[in-house]
Amino acid sequence: MRSNGERQYRWADEALAVLDTPEDYHFDEALAYLNRSESECLHQVEGRTVYKALDIGGEPVLMAIGMGIVEEAQGRTVTVRFLNGRPEEERVGRSIAFIREWMDLDTDISGFYRIGGQDPLLGPVIERYRGLRLIGVPSLFEALCWTVAGQQINLAFAYTLKKRLVEAFGSRIVHEGREFMLFPSAEQIASLQPEELRELKFTGSKAETLIRIARLIQEGELSKEGLLELGDFREAEKKLISVRGIGPWTANYVMMRCLRNRDAFPLADVGLHNAIRRRLGRTEKPSLPEVEDMGARWAPWRAYATFYLWSTLTES
Repeated sequence: MRSNGERQYRWADEALAVLDTPEDYHFDEALAYLNRSESECLHQVEGRTVYKALDIGGEPVLMAIGMGIVEEAQGRTVTVRFLNGRPEEERVGRSIAFIREWMDLDTDISGFYRIGGQDPLLGPVIERYRGLRLIGVPSLFEALCWTVAGQQINLAFAYTLKKRLVEAFGSRIVHEGREFMLFPSAEQIASLQPEELRELKFTGSKAETLIRIARLIQEGELSKEGLLELGDFREAEKKLISVRGIGPWTANYVMMRCLRNRDAFPLADVGLHNAIRRRLGRTEKPSLPEVEDMGARWAPWRAYATFYLWSTLTES
């Protein structure tokens, strides 16, 4: 990982920043993942560009993120066009840091390729998706809300619930007639009553859990920084599970996509089970002990193994 003080970008022109990427980085695979649902409301993919809005220090930052826009790119740089003008340098740095974390540009995954490439089930998947990185959810609150929303429902309805939540309580930025959405803050959700979320078709337990999480974050009892400062992902998992409504699947999903634990493993994940079933050519899903045994072969890269296997679910 880069240190906070290390410059993470350079300017190609007044509003176009250039970010170096790992040599085998595959931007199109990232776009394919980001474009997997028409109900996604927090970014927009058009061609080989993804449009994203952020709130940085109370000011909107609108970005068009692409690849190969400048001559020097040659498949190894990501470019960021600031659509509403070049922000001050501090906000530029925070925006770039968000993208690098979101797109997973600073993790050396060569160890995953060495271990997974030898595995009979995972090896062909790595060959097919080589260059794919683990797309993250840098905000702890957003990651928790997304994961709680997705508990025990299919992916399509999870996206529908997220869209309803964002449209009801998030904020909108309009630029040149185009609307960009921002995820609601913990403070906004903490002020709600469960009935207001149930109107969006959240179950009563999910509504209560979202508000509970929002209030813990608002009060400083739960934070990304605090979880990382524990220095032990087992302790982070315990901390998350101590919150009513968060179980092992939710905790490991959040550790995987927000806390960047490369070995987090959502053992009971239905999508993971379906991907394994398809790869094995079975009609029935694998048992939990089977999945656990497979995961042991992939350690300490089980989060990346899971993410790669998820990607196979879109194959016809």
